[in-house]
Formats: sequence, structure tokens, C-alpha cells
Amino acid sequence: MALTVLCVILGVVWQSRNNKMLNAHFTNNTQRTPSELEQWDWKRLRSLPAPVVEEDVRSQKERVSKQLAEYEHGREKPGQEGKVTEVSNPFNTLKDPRKPAGNKVISLTGLSKVTLGNNTLHARVPWSVAVRPSEGAVGHSARSGPPTMPGRLPHLQSTNQPKSSNSPSILGKSSPRARSTYRNNVKSLTAGLISDVEPVVASTTCQRKNHVVFLKTHKTGSSTILNILYRYGDSRNLSFGLPIDKQPALFYPNFFAPHFVEGFRSGRVKEFHIMCNHMRFKRAEVVKVMPQETFYFSILRNPVAMMESCFTYFKGIPAFNNMKSLEDFLDNGSRTFNNSLPNNFLAQDLQTFDFGFDNHLGAGTTEDLEMQVALIISTVEQDFHLILLTEYFDESMILLRHALCWSLDDVVSFKLNSRREGTRQALSRQTADKIRAWNALDWRLYLHFNATFWRRVDVMVGREKMRDEVNQLQDRRAELAQMCLQGGGAVDPSKVKDVGLKPVQSGAAVIEGYNLNPGLDGPSKTLCRRLVTPEWQYTDILYAKQFPKLVAKQIQTAKLASSQHKPASAKVT
Repeated sequence: MALTVLCVILGVVWQSRNNKMLNAHFTNNTQRTPSELEQWDWKRLRSLPAPVVEEDVRSQKERVSKQLAEYEHGREKPGQEGKVTEVSNPFNTLKDPRKPAGNKVISLTGLSKVTLGNNTLHARVPWSVAVRPSEGAVGHSARSGPPTMPGRLPHLQSTNQPKSSNSPSILGKSSPRARSTYRNNVKSLTAGLISDVEPVVASTTCQRKNHVVFLKTHKTGSSTILNILYRYGDSRNLSFGLPIDKQPALFYPNFFAPHFVEGFRSGRVKEFHIMCNHMRFKRAEVVKVMPQETFYFSILRNPVAMMESCFTYFKGIPAFNNMKSLEDFLDNGSRTFNNSLPNNFLAQDLQTFDFGFDNHLGAGTTEDLEMQVALIISTVEQDFHLILLTEYFDESMILLRHALCWSLDDVVSFKLNSRREGTRQALSRQTADKIRAWNALDWRLYLHFNATFWRRVDVMVGREKMRDEVNQLQDRRAELAQMCLQGGGAVDPSKVKDVGLKPVQSGAAVIEGYNLNPGLDGPSKTLCRRLVTPEWQYTDILYAKQFPKLVAKQIQTAKLASSQHKPASAKVT
């Protein structure tokens, strides 16, 4: 009897304790500060399977605005604080405006949607893909097999003959059995587009990596990264995989081949350390040039901002040439778009093309498109150790610094090949939706790596340390700008005094340059000049440094050819 009474008493006490703990749990959740709510929300969101683009977030706008604290290094302009830009899902509402053979319009309606708690796009959670007014600007605020990357997606082999070793083709002609296998594989692949990045124990010491391949994508801030790599290798006398005959690119848009690299076939260079000029990526060929331990990375940009830049920069291509505006192209020119015309590949899914895949959707079902996207994502994760984001350029440089075990000064930079602010076009929400639909492959690629980027930040650096190091990077950039730059910043190309520092102009874009402060000398002048030397000029400098005898021979040949073509002197009668 006494034992029974004791059990009852203990039960009442235990139940009372549980009720108090439960009440305290809900009370704590409702009384969190905005900063605590952001951290709590992030912990909840990070376990979800995929990034989100849902059609309607208006009902959640007020709650998100009140509860989520600003990420300290967001890209908001003055006057835009606290605003959340709503993003609709173009795959739900738009169709690809092209009409392939048979006048069949490819519908993007059936693309699988991915959701993020309560159908909400949390625009202030750092890995959100909400479009901000300043989106797209560069935020200056080695191995034979696939890289060992935690949580990478399984690689799926194509069931039919691909167009290239990088380009899994649309699967419209595969057998029913093969298609069924693919459906099962893609379901498991797209069920969790965010790779599960397992925490790793960081070593107290790391070894500096000097073998690097950077896939230089177009209009993504990649010229600035190329300058970082050029300066790093130049100051350490490392060898570069430069294009033959002083070309500006590795014979882009052709797929990369080893004989495009100066010194490879002749054996003049015994070991290549860095390769970073424009190429159309083909992993099987790149590994023939670079050592096994090479680190591979690239950078992606939101296709909305990227296409606005491409329309201005590549205005002379057939697709854009007669279009009055980007909206005019999306509404009219895209209907008669011919992907086979010279350079028209620059007008659609250009990032997908740079990574070595077919960027023309062609005729096919929505299921085919989903399979193609899954294969592209899987292959990119297999081929690259790290994918950076233009919208978070400074955070990207900190990630790169840690991945390569480089110093903060190794990744500091000024913006290069950047347009004058007045030439940038503001886009409406409707235009942004059309761009996402037109660049369906790039958009899905960006969504995936936008999500995995922030998972990698947590694993490799941590949020607090990331904020500290971004502040240090920005402070260092400000110091260098004061020391190096006349006027403290970029100037119109017509005002660049040194011919060797004048940037190459393209299309309707106005590419700004820099003037150095007078009186610089010694190491300071060398550092400052390297920081602002444009891509083409720097490539020539490194080519001459790496192949002095070859350059001397080329100069001699040019002089001889010039003298032989001089017109004969006129006879006087």
C-alpha cells in the first residue's frame, strides 16, 4: 500500500515537471529575440531537403520581416533595409517561349517543386535566392578522379550516347526499362538537392595548395578571381596553363583540349600549377594537363542578373543585335531564337554551357528536363571541390581562402571587368520570371549550389568566424584602395591614363578601370599595379615571363614579316 502511494506521488511530480518544461519550451520560442529566431530558424531549415522557390510568399512577408534579423553582410542598398522581395516560381506559370520542330512548345509547368516550411521563401536567411535590388554586383563589401567531397550526389551514367563526356543528353530515345531506372534514380536524387555535408574535424595545420583549376564562367565576377590567381602565382613564380599563341582564352567555345595549353605538347613546361582562363570544361582532358592533387573550383551567379549583364556585354551577337531591350528579346526574339547561329550560345543557359553541357533544351518532356538537371548537378558536384557565388563574393573568398589554406592578402581584390553603374538596367519582377524560365538549367543549377554554399560555410568556417573574416577582408581592401588608387576607386575607361591598365571594351558595356596613385615605388607599386591590371594585359605579361624565348622569336618573326610587306618607295621623275 505504501509503495502504491509512493508511485502515485512520483507520477504526479513527474507530470508536473513535464508540464513546466513544456510550457517553458513554448514560452522561450515566443520570447526569442530576432537574432535568436534567425539562428533557431536556420537550425530548423538546414535539415530540410531542398532550397525553395514557391509561387506566393505574401502571406508570410510580415512575419519574416519582424522575426528574422538582417544577415550582417547582406547586399541591401540604403533605403532597402527590412524589405523582402517576393519571388514567384517561373516553373509553375511560364512556358519556354521557343517553338522547336513541330511547333511544340516545351512546358516547364511540370518541374518538380521544392518546398521550405509553410511554403515560405525566407529572404533573410542567407542562402535564400530572393532577388534584391542590388543583386548580381560583385560584393566587394589535382586529381585524376572525382574530388572527395562530403555528401556529393551519386553520379548517374547516361543510358544513351551523350553528346560529349560532359553532356548527358535528353533521354527521349532511351528504352522504357532504362527510363524507368532513371525515374527511380532521379527521384532519389532530387528528393534531397542539398548535399548532406557532415561536420569534419579541422586540422590545426593545413597545407597550402598551389595546384588549382578555376573554371572561369562568364559575367560572374570571374575576371576578379582570375586576377587573384594571377597575382598569387606571379608572386611565387608558379607556372600557368596559358592559351597558345597568346590567345585570351583556351579556344573557347570549343571543348578544352590539352594542346590548347602553351608548353604542353612541346614539353617546355614540366609542371603546371594554375589554369584559369576561359574554357569549355571537359574533365577528362583537363586531368591530362594538371596534377592529380589539383583543386577544382568555379563560381555561379543568379541567372537574372547574369543575363542582364550578358545582354549588354554581348550586344553584337545575332540573338541580341536587333533587339531594343532585354524585354524585347524575351518577348519577341526568343520565339525565333536560333541556337546554331555563331555565338548565340551566349544568350541562354551560358553557365551550363561553360560547365560543358548542352545548353539547348530542345524538344522533350518535363521528366526529361528533370533528369537532365539532376545529371548536370551530380556531374558538377563530382568534378568540383567548391562552387562560389557572385552575390556573396566576399564570403566566397573566405571559403576559398580556407579551402586552399591561403592568407587573407592572397584573396583581397578590386573589382575588374566591371560595368559603370549607370549602364545597369533595373528589371521588373515579370522580366525576372521570364529570364528564369528562359534559363531553366542555369536557374536550377544556381538554386542547388546557393543552398550547398551556406552548408559549406557552417562546416568549413562557421557563421561568426565568417563575419569576422569578411570584415577583415573589407578593411584590408579599403586600406589598399587608399594606398593604390587615385581617387580611391574606379574611373571611366576614357580617364585611365596608363595604356597598360586600360580595360578592353565589349558590346554596349562601359568597363571601368583604375589610375594608380603617383609616387608609388618598390613592392607597393608592384602590388598595386598587379591588383588593377586587366585580364588581357596580365595574360600577356605572364606569357612573356613564362616563355621569354618564344616571345622573342615571335617578335623577330613579326618584324621580318612587317619589313617584307613595306611598300616600295615611289620613283621621282
